[in-house]
Amino acid sequence: MRPESPPVFPADPSKTYGLMELVRGTSPMVDKGPDDTVMSWPHLLILEVLAALGTTVLLLFWSLALRAPLRALANPDVTENPAKAPWYFMNLQEMLLHMHPALAGVIIPVLLIIVLMIIPYVDRSEGDVGIWFASRKGRSIALWSALYTSFWIPALILFDEFVRVRSLVKGPEIYPGWLIPLAVIAGLTALIYVMIRRWRPSRREAFIGLFTAFAVTYVLLTIAGTFFRGEGMHLVLPWNLPPGALPF
Repeated sequence: MRPESPPVFPADPSKTYGLMELVRGTSPMVDKGPDDTVMSWPHLLILEVLAALGTTVLLLFWSLALRAPLRALANPDVTENPAKAPWYFMNLQEMLLHMHPALAGVIIPVLLIIVLMIIPYVDRSEGDVGIWFASRKGRSIALWSALYTSFWIPALILFDEFVRVRSLVKGPEIYPGWLIPLAVIAGLTALIYVMIRRWRPSRREAFIGLFTAFAVTYVLLTIAGTFFRGEGMHLVLPWNLPPGALPF
């Protein structure tokens, strides 16, 4: 009877790990992913680390090259004119000028977030995944939606600045602050959806058109509030902004 050979990996009670099994063969993930892809570790993570380090170095040298303007100490008894939010909230501050604060600052943002969260559950198609704008038709819809929104947002801002809805509508705040803004938003959204339907789009292409309108609106409101709002939050040209009017 042959003596029993000693184990290759003897048990050691001090070890906190163990080698469970070695088998011949390929991984079950072989040929399962899309073509021309690599594992996120380490390929993607290395690129992300390099991007983060590059951004840090860029900001470091930028801060050394430019002198940040130092202003007087903040005085809690004096409110700046204009008093602006950080640039990433300027779109909300711009909306506050045109409707009731609860509608602009709470209800509309919450509804938009809910809609954005619902989109993946409504559009469950796996076709056109990874293709910008899904198709040539989707690109046409996105371009037209961007032009449509780029016309209406400045037009509404200018109208409310020089005509003033509150001066036209005499009555309770519910009319100029709630009903009219909601009617305008609903009407323009319905109009853009009806016009998108001319392309006979898929569900994804229709969502692309609506999301493009949302993104362009976000950008235009941010630009208007940041670069075109002077004292009293009235419209001015960027070169006529008072000192300290830019929120960055």
